[in-house]
Amino acid sequence: MFDKVLIANRGEIAVRIIRACREEGLRAAAVYSDVDRAAPHVLLADEAVRIGTAPSAESYLSVEKLLEAAARAGADAVHPGYGFLAENADFARAVEAAGFVFIGPPAEAIGIMGDKTRARARMIAAGVPVIPGTDPLASESEAIDGGREIGFPVMLKAAAGGGGKGMHVAGDEEELAGVFDRARREARSAFGDGRVFVERFLPRPRHVEIQVLADERRTVDLGERECSIQRRHQKLIEEAPCTAIDDGLRRRMGDVAVRAAEAVDYRGAGTVEFMVEGDDFFFLEMNTRIQVEHPVTECVTGVDLVREQLRIAAGLPLLSGSEPPAARGHAIECRINAEDPAAGFLPSAGRVERLELPAGPGVRWDGGIRPGSEIGLHYDSLLGKLVVHAANREAAIRRMRAALEGLVIDGVETTIPLHLAVMDEPDYRANDVSIRYLDDHPGLGGSSDPALRDAAIAAAVLLADRTRGAAALVDGKSSRDGRRGLSAWMSACREW
Repeated sequence: MFDKVLIANRGEIAVRIIRACREEGLRAAAVYSDVDRAAPHVLLADEAVRIGTAPSAESYLSVEKLLEAAARAGADAVHPGYGFLAENADFARAVEAAGFVFIGPPAEAIGIMGDKTRARARMIAAGVPVIPGTDPLASESEAIDGGREIGFPVMLKAAAGGGGKGMHVAGDEEELAGVFDRARREARSAFGDGRVFVERFLPRPRHVEIQVLADERRTVDLGERECSIQRRHQKLIEEAPCTAIDDGLRRRMGDVAVRAAEAVDYRGAGTVEFMVEGDDFFFLEMNTRIQVEHPVTECVTGVDLVREQLRIAAGLPLLSGSEPPAARGHAIECRINAEDPAAGFLPSAGRVERLELPAGPGVRWDGGIRPGSEIGLHYDSLLGKLVVHAANREAAIRRMRAALEGLVIDGVETTIPLHLAVMDEPDYRANDVSIRYLDDHPGLGGSSDPALRDAAIAAAVLLADRTRGAAALVDGKSSRDGRRGLSAWMSACREW
């Protein structure tokens, strides 16, 4: 086992990795940008290295600065967490070329699964069911031809990314033509790669994923997670297990997930995601990293997935050579974001003035904040994850509702009210959900009044302008240029 791990990330996942390192007897080195100098992950680590100013391009996305930090800290290994560079094959290669152990899968596996078209081709060759789709498209006319061949409605997707960026549903040729150039621009902006492709749109599937672990000898699945409660393809609530599938479908999906991982010689922790309709399921993508929602799997299996990542990277066998444990009970996770559901989920900035955490049997908080934490607009809005574990789904919902009522975060708007509303909603309680759940229950997501959204956007602009200076928001010296910049910024927020 190596001795010291540099954590190339921030927030709650950095805290989570530090705790796993402690349990494995390892030292942990944190990195931080200027705005994170007093963040919980910095205070908890054995040491911390400054890597730059607040913009992620100048800090958490700078490969050069991260490798310099690893060298300064005397680290043996680098853990990327999730987000930022976690699924960047070039970063994995750079880490290993610099003489550090990369705590993650091989760069080749990251590269294949990170490119949606390469992944589709590899999965088809491995006999993994995929949603019918096209190769990357060179023109709008090719996209329309693809839509005709597949059959509308279709989904236009970025070939090199995920997380909902560059994704658009088109019900007919006219709609597809109208979003083609926009999807390419979004893909290029988000991933540096403007390639897009078309695949069949499934109107109301469930999003179910399989957790896999792989070492040099074997690959195992640790069961599934239900991830259908989403907003614009971003997950909000996750559960384990998925009570809507039977044991036969569960075994089939697990076997296919293992086959998918073995097709790219996977090592470490990874997640194979599927769209499920009835008894049919289709490969969506593979996340080649630890997932945000990994705690629900840990709750029902008793397996510490982050410690397993450390062990596998050190060449030790997974699960200490034992068979994967069967799931016990039911777990639910609510992502607590600094967003305002009543204003269309606009991000909220401010200082955490008060933080009270729920406690009791089966309640877990994975957080990256403390009283006094400054919540800005530079990074992801996730503040923490509230997780509960109980004997069954009904009991878990009751426990989650009580835990949400006991969670107090003052100083910023959060998604706690939305989660409370979902816990009380009859369709959710009856497990009648799909990825369109929030679309089907618009009242849960707050107001969609355009006037209110614009007012909230303007307020966010003025708040950021007050706290960071006008130059951070608008590019232009004259008031006319400033108004133009403000208008563009508001448009970008609406698109977000």
